[in-house]
Amino acid sequence: MSLDQIVPAIFLIAVLILIIPGFLNSNSKFKQFIKNLFIWFLIVVSIILISYLIFK
Repeated sequence: MSLDQIVPAIFLIAVLILIIPGFLNSNSKFKQFIKNLFIWFLIVVSIILISYLIFK
């Protein structure tokens, strides 16, 4: 892995560490947690897909 891949990966991990406690705290019900997790999954997949198509 080059530095161009390591720095964004570290940044994403840091953002996850900052977001996860609040995310888990606000999603105390299992159904709501799954719904919000699915929404986040769609957001991340769409960003990855768009960036792949742009930088291809």
